[in-house]
Order: sequence, then structure tokens, then C-alpha cells
Amino acid sequence: MKKLFLTATTLLLLFCSIASCNTKKKVEDPPKAVNVIYMIGDGTALPQVFASILASGKDLAFTQFPYIGILDTRAANKDITDSAAGGTALASDAKTNNGMIGMNPDTLAVETILETLHDQGKSTGVVVTSYVTHATPASFVAKVPKRSMYEDIAVQMAESEKLNLMIGGGLKHFNQRKDSIDLIQRMETELGWKVYDTLYGIDTDCKKYAVLANDGHMPQMPDRGNFLPEAVQIAIETLDKNEKGFFLMVEGSQIDFACHANDSAYMVDECVDFSNAIQVALDYAKEKGNTLVLVTADHETGGLTMPDLEGKYTNVSFHYSTSSHTCLPVILYAYGPGAELFSGWMQNNTVKEKILKAVQGEN
Repeated sequence: MKKLFLTATTLLLLFCSIASCNTKKKVEDPPKAVNVIYMIGDGTALPQVFASILASGKDLAFTQFPYIGILDTRAANKDITDSAAGGTALASDAKTNNGMIGMNPDTLAVETILETLHDQGKSTGVVVTSYVTHATPASFVAKVPKRSMYEDIAVQMAESEKLNLMIGGGLKHFNQRKDSIDLIQRMETELGWKVYDTLYGIDTDCKKYAVLANDGHMPQMPDRGNFLPEAVQIAIETLDKNEKGFFLMVEGSQIDFACHANDSAYMVDECVDFSNAIQVALDYAKEKGNTLVLVTADHETGGLTMPDLEGKYTNVSFHYSTSSHTCLPVILYAYGPGAELFSGWMQNNTVKEKILKAVQGEN
């Protein structure tokens, strides 16, 4: 009888231990990011963000992120990166040479996070205020040794089987080409795209669509109105129809243009517009609970500082030290499942790996 009691007690304790472990495992398993919205403010480091907060008098969307990290932006061959090498590093796991898109320094193609997640069944898209063929969006889709190969990039984006939507400017690289090919016609007749020149009247149930809303870059703020926030909203509503989730890359492209020009009013307008687009993504993520939102930059532009030129610690002036890029690290802001992975000091080519961990629910 005593032996039977001991056996029963042992089994009961074993069962409780197993149940306790299962309960603990269930509680501690991190949630998976079903959707990823990856937002890049070209040329935007902390000075641009805080300058825009000061100038607008608003706590912009950047202030809502619970996790913040720092990205080292150096390229493979230079301490100061350009958008091609910076974009390629953010999109893949490769630091490359300035000017190269979607390739490592040996000109071998690298797989991007957009391509990897599409292979996992997710829908994908890019939304920008520059050419869709510009360095940052191109880095997620195309493979060329020189970022200036816009017409080659346009062909690769049109022929990509891993891109479901693209929104921005750059129509001329599709229909005013040196080879006289009407790539728009080919996209619509052979490649399964519907192509629009406006955000309105889009058939969001179609498999693939492109909105090429300007021959060149989109107009600068405020002339283009709410194009970027509205485009992000439309893209999210489109991609959200896939039960397996989506990946969306959004670029606030013209913050960089403004900083190259050392134009503070232009910079603030563009940064506030980008913040409005971020808010669209955050609102969606907060509602859904399954969406990772990342906001970062490929590099800083302008060497922006905010001194008091009179030395009295009261009046802030925006001061640019260059009309080019700098090697200043940039901030990475994270919200949603897996956001805790993106704190600390990071190299820019480690973001892809961290996104995949967030999607897989790994700590």
C-alpha cells in the first residue's frame, strides 16, 4: 500500500511539474509579428527629428515608440554611406560599397527582407515620395552595380514576382526610356500589373498594382498634400487582405533632399509629413496587435546642429555643417511584437535578421 502511495505521489508531482512547465512556456512564448511596416526617413537622424518637434511645436509620432536603438550606418568601403549602400544594408544582411544596389561588394546579389518574407507567403509593397526606382526602394527589389541605372531598376521592379504594389514617382523610367520600350504597356499586358497615376480609383483587389503619380520625384511638401499618409493607408488596406501577413517599406524620401539643400522649412515640412505617415502605421499596429513597426534612416544628411549663435542658451538656430551626408549614427524606433530586439547599438545590416526573429517569435 505504501509503495502504491509513493508511486501515485510521484506521478502526481510529475504531472504538476509538466503542467507547470507548459503553462510557463505558454506565458513566455513571445508573440509573432504577422505584419512588418519598415519606415525609412532618408537622411533623418535625431537632429532632424528634434528640430521638427521644436519647429512644429508637436510631439511627433517618433515619441510614441517604447524601444529605441542606434544604427551604425558605415558602408563597406566608406565611413560615410550613400543611400544605395545604406538601403542595401537595411534591406539585407550585407554592407556594400557606395552606389551599389542589392549586391555585396563582389557584385553578388543579396536576398532582401522583402524577398524573404514574400517567399514565406506574405504580400509586399513599397511606398515613397521619390522615384520608385530611387536608391532606397530599389535596394529592396533590384540588383544593379550602380544606383543610376534607373531604367534597369524599373525593368527589375516590373518583372519582380515578389512585389505586389509600388507607389511613388518615377513614371519616366517606365515610359520615356532610352530603349523606347513602353514598360507600362508591358506591365499591363504581360506582367499582371494594373498601373495608375493617382491614388484614387485603385482596384485594391487586383494581384499587383503600381501608382506612378509623377514623371520625376513627387512634388515637395506642402504641394503634394497628404499623398504619403494616404498612400500608406491604401497600401496597408490592400496588403492586409493576405491572411499570412505583409511587408511594407515606406520612405520619407525628401527629408534628405531638404537637408542636401540646407533648407530647414522644407526639412520640417517633410519630417512632419513622414511623422503623419508613421502615425497611420502606428494606429494600425495598435489596433491589430500583430504588426511590427520600425522607423529608421539610411544615414544623416546635412550635419544638422541646433546651437544658440549668441551663446545665451535660449535661442535655437538650425545650422548645417555640410550639404552632403555624414557618418552620424541614426535612431531605430520599434513598436509591436519583437520590438525589444531592436534596442542597443546595432550595425545597419543586422536589422533583417532581427525582423526574421520577430516574425518567427524568437527572443
